[in-house]
Amino acid sequence: MTRPRPETPHGDEPQSPLHRAGELISRTDSSDAAVKAAQIARRLAPADTHVFPPVAERTSDRIARVIGDSRPGRQSAVRELGLASVAVWQNLVERRRPTTADAPVAVTILFTDLVSFSSWALRAGDDRVLELIGQVNRVCAEVIRRHGGHVVKTLGDGTMAVFVDAAQGVDAAYECGEAVTAITVDGHRPALRAGLHTGEPRAVGDDYIGVDVNIAARVCDGAGAGEIFVSETTLADLDADRYAVKKRRFRAKGVPKELSVYRVLPRL
Repeated sequence: MTRPRPETPHGDEPQSPLHRAGELISRTDSSDAAVKAAQIARRLAPADTHVFPPVAERTSDRIARVIGDSRPGRQSAVRELGLASVAVWQNLVERRRPTTADAPVAVTILFTDLVSFSSWALRAGDDRVLELIGQVNRVCAEVIRRHGGHVVKTLGDGTMAVFVDAAQGVDAAYECGEAVTAITVDGHRPALRAGLHTGEPRAVGDDYIGVDVNIAARVCDGAGAGEIFVSETTLADLDADRYAVKKRRFRAKGVPKELSVYRVLPRL
């Protein structure tokens, strides 16, 4: 005697074990606990040690972009673990790649900085400060990588990055500012400023040193909340039709007196 097949509550065919397993994996991938654990693993992954900015986008960068764009608008443990795996891969590959010490490299240097961060940090406390810095660093690193740049280091509430193409650096600075304004921690909405200078700093290990690095940092210091300042050498490498440009009065210690600085804004 053949037993009748059990029905689901709605009279549909019973789900196969494979289908049920797929649903379980999907629920686990988007669960808060799994996503938080994956985010911790991603933060613990070593940073990309690439020193010389690539002329062309690396395969690993393209993979990271594809992973980062997957399941937009939804949290995903698999996406976080995938990005962590790419970071480990890039770290291992770049550590094996020979570098030339003290080599001058033609790059555009970007510095970013949170405006009025110190005064807010005193009131907010360490936990909120770490939460804000973590979010800001993550979104800026993703934007910089997507625009072909390389994060050299984070500086507390700021970031130093380098780009082969000046326009990509300016566009990344603008997008970083937009992304940061979307972050809110305990009612506080941060504001970013950015400065760029094009020159030939010297690559030493995983870092860059020299007068050009100092100039880029000082250019950033001169900007206000939401502003992007560039030196005349960076402006010379930009398509003027793509940006609204205004010359700014600028004086800073350690910077040539004749240096001209401009506020730029991409024309959208």
